[in-house]
Amino acid sequence: MKSGRFIALEGGEGAGKSTQARMLADALRAVGKAVVLTREPGGTPGAEAIRALLLGTDGEGWGPRAEALLFAAARADHVERLIRPALEAGKWVVCDRFVDSSRAYQGGAGGLDDAEVLTLHRIGSKGLLPDLTLLIEVPDAEVAARLRARDGDEADRIGGRSAAYHARVAAAFRRFADAEPRRFARVDGGASAELTHQRIMAATAALLS
Repeated sequence: MKSGRFIALEGGEGAGKSTQARMLADALRAVGKAVVLTREPGGTPGAEAIRALLLGTDGEGWGPRAEALLFAAARADHVERLIRPALEAGKWVVCDRFVDSSRAYQGGAGGLDDAEVLTLHRIGSKGLLPDLTLLIEVPDAEVAARLRARDGDEADRIGGRSAAYHARVAAAFRRFADAEPRRFARVDGGASAELTHQRIMAATAALLS
């Protein structure tokens, strides 16, 4: 049986990743692909439990190292129980965030060395990487408007961090995309959801050919 394909959507808060992941999954199903749509942190019961710990606003939270360990643990369960079995069954996996978010948030913005984050990923998930990572980029002013509409004053623990923190996240994502142009496709997400989806389908065309 032919192995499936693994596509991750990345980007900062308010980039529209969840919407675009759903639209991409629907488009792939429409051309006959068996698709698993999932997210990080989460995707399995164990990983969803860790998600609640990471993003809930009760208590004082964790530093970057503890966060990185929790994300790596959630991802390990996600990969072992959902992602790898789906790929081995020939399905396509569309994931809202994957390891590059840990690299950007706990690494680029949190101060951890990129090699440390990747080492955790190698131990927990055997170094699995997407076939394609779609980096959705949106201008800061548009992001701020989207977040106000989406969250109001109720942002989660990580989404509610400072603008400087999120600027470091965005800069880290840009560095990754520049360093790995074969794996990353940078997508302008500043327009309508439909136009962004068209750009994503163009970036995905090579996998479908």
